[in-house]
Amino acid sequence: MPKGTWQMAFSLKLLASILTASSAFAQSTAIRGEIYIEPPKKTILGPLIRPYQHRFIAPVNVNNTPRLESLVRSGNLYLTVDDVIALALENNVDIAIQRYGPFLSREVLRRAEGGGFLRNVGTPVQSGPVSVSLAGVSVNTNGLATGSSGIGSGGGIVIQLGPTPPLLDPQFFAYANFQHSTSPLSNTILSQTTALTNNTRTFQTGITQSFLTGTSAQATFYTSRSLVNSPANLLNPATTAYIDLYITQNLLQGFGRAVNGRNIVVAKNNMKVTDLQLKLQVITTISSVLNLYWDLVSFHEDVRIKQQALGTAQKLFEDNKKQVEIGSLSRIEITRAEAEVSAREEELLIALTNVAQQETILKNTLSRTGAASATLDEVHIVPLDRIQVPQKETLKPVNELIPEALAARPEVEQTKINIESSLANLTGTRNSLKPVLQAFADFTNHALSGGPNPLYNGASGAPDPYFVGGYSNVATQLFRRNFPDYSAGFALNIPFRNRAAQADYVIDQLTLRQSELQLQRTVNQVRLDVKNAVIGLQQARVRYEAAVRTRVLAEQTLDAEQKKFQFSLSPDLTGVVQAQRDLALDQSAEVQALANYTHAKVAFQQALGTTLEDNHISLQEAATGRVAHVSVLPENPK
Repeated sequence: MPKGTWQMAFSLKLLASILTASSAFAQSTAIRGEIYIEPPKKTILGPLIRPYQHRFIAPVNVNNTPRLESLVRSGNLYLTVDDVIALALENNVDIAIQRYGPFLSREVLRRAEGGGFLRNVGTPVQSGPVSVSLAGVSVNTNGLATGSSGIGSGGGIVIQLGPTPPLLDPQFFAYANFQHSTSPLSNTILSQTTALTNNTRTFQTGITQSFLTGTSAQATFYTSRSLVNSPANLLNPATTAYIDLYITQNLLQGFGRAVNGRNIVVAKNNMKVTDLQLKLQVITTISSVLNLYWDLVSFHEDVRIKQQALGTAQKLFEDNKKQVEIGSLSRIEITRAEAEVSAREEELLIALTNVAQQETILKNTLSRTGAASATLDEVHIVPLDRIQVPQKETLKPVNELIPEALAARPEVEQTKINIESSLANLTGTRNSLKPVLQAFADFTNHALSGGPNPLYNGASGAPDPYFVGGYSNVATQLFRRNFPDYSAGFALNIPFRNRAAQADYVIDQLTLRQSELQLQRTVNQVRLDVKNAVIGLQQARVRYEAAVRTRVLAEQTLDAEQKKFQFSLSPDLTGVVQAQRDLALDQSAEVQALANYTHAKVAFQQALGTTLEDNHISLQEAATGRVAHVSVLPENPK
């Protein structure tokens, strides 16, 4: 292929790459739940101007989904476990914030694919709220409740060291200049005039393109038309032009796709990290919401127990009054029974306060407006589910659970991905140790054309007919390559000592080793979480069974004391009062043990990384904020 044809084909390829890149950049972004990125408006020029139009981001949605209002009936908010999960996925602010992460990382990837630097868009995972009162409600010692189970402070890796990535989006440039000049001359031999006037029109246009291989190319077209008042020129007006192709190639520093494309690799990894961040936020929030819900169930049960204890104390007080009136009891027993009523009233008030505060926390977690909604603030939550403890706990051996947890926990996968990104960045800092060696080649075609000078006096003969003509003659000369220039060479830059690059490379290696140890620490933590979660679940079950047995014995003791007093075997009511106190305490302990079991169960799922699967949660629904679960109120909710 002739050289001129090859250069023209290369220039056309560069122009085509502009149109392709512009079209790819302007592709519409699909709707994903409540987050919507509006594509550029369609115009007549289409993809040519679409890359320069802004894309509109939908405003933040601060309204709750209709599901929340649909579950309110007569001032009460009736909730099942599935409803709580659905409301958290739709309305929880922490999840909504983390939902932007994948969109942010997608735009950072778009930026990296154009040759731009990475941007830090990671959002920390927020630990969920805790119950208002944890008296007796304990969690396992695996750290899951304190946020040490992988709750991170950000997204992926962002490092900008090493050779600067090339700008991968083609750049088009154009220049125009219109000029009139008048120059008085002391020497009239050359121009044959005492004042030379020159009217020029200059145009320059071109395109530049860089590639991941470290190659850069620039194609330039230049033309200049000159009209003078001198009779010395053979051609007047005269048009000069040239086409230039300049190519450079990095041979050491900045060479290769691995070096120049490392930001794209890291950006793609960070997209995976933000997806894992969203998953981790969903797991953390749902685990917290489940604990809140089951604690509210236990608080309601504790209110029932306190009401029952108060009723028993009031009945004892009334009975004692009657027996004092007939003279079968001393008056001090009335005072003692009244004090017992007052103590039970105080306990009931505390239990009711716990319920009210727990409702506030749960409503704030399930709503985007929180306490700002007057309607939601006035309703009371009525949990419709009850805590169920299975007859038998079927658990796999720990040595089988640990591999499953290592494969399912997002923290482990996130650390592995960040190590891959660190390795990609290490390629850049290692490459920066090399000197800068750049080869270049330049190919230029010149042309000259114009009309015969009407002022010419014929002293030097007639102009060459080959140069007489207009722009078509210029184009013919350029593509025939009648007046070519060639040049090639190299440029070498060797930094002495090179301390900054050496230090960066060592620092990145040390940081990589730290990341590898962090992965090992995460793996060790997962193993510890699983073992402690299994022990915690077994312990919670044993404590619940022991609490049930203790409560049954307390009921039997109270029954015996009441019969003893009823048949006057013991005229002292101290035994009955103490037995009532013990029963109330044992009943509360049973409720707390039941709540402990739910916490242990939630922590066990969180340790195994099965929170989403065990609760039938779709990560796609969490990402969109739209849950398919249909919430239905019972016909006669109580």
